[in-house]
Amino acid sequence: MTRALQKLNLTAHVTCSVGWLGAVASFLVLSIAGLTSQNKEIVRAAYLAMNLVGQFIIVPLSLAALLTGLVQSLGSHWGLFRHYWVIVKFTLTIGATLLLLLHQFTAVAGAAIRVSGTATGTLPELGGLGVNL
Repeated sequence: MTRALQKLNLTAHVTCSVGWLGAVASFLVLSIAGLTSQNKEIVRAAYLAMNLVGQFIIVPLSLAALLTGLVQSLGSHWGLFRHYWVIVKFTLTIGATLLLLLHQFTAVAGAAIRVSGTATGTLPELGGLGVNL
């Protein structure tokens, strides 16, 4: 890769990684609001928003961070297997992405389905999913 392309990819990688972290922070705030609130509209809105943030922000950013990190390691002098810390970071990113995908499409999507199907006058019942989120 040319030097300019390496810089562009590094910028994209850092942007995706930091964006992923910020999106997870917003997900945590929504999760706490949904878990602690007694207002049925806030609970319903929090879980529906968590599903949207997870599907359309967190998952794409995690996959983009994984892809740009792989391109960065293979296209630069760092290499993927040259330094142990690159392997550790890559392994942690793969693990976090797999756990995220599993969590997103089981717990978060399940909670969104449950709250969207509840009557408007009642507090949504999530069972064990509330704490899992």
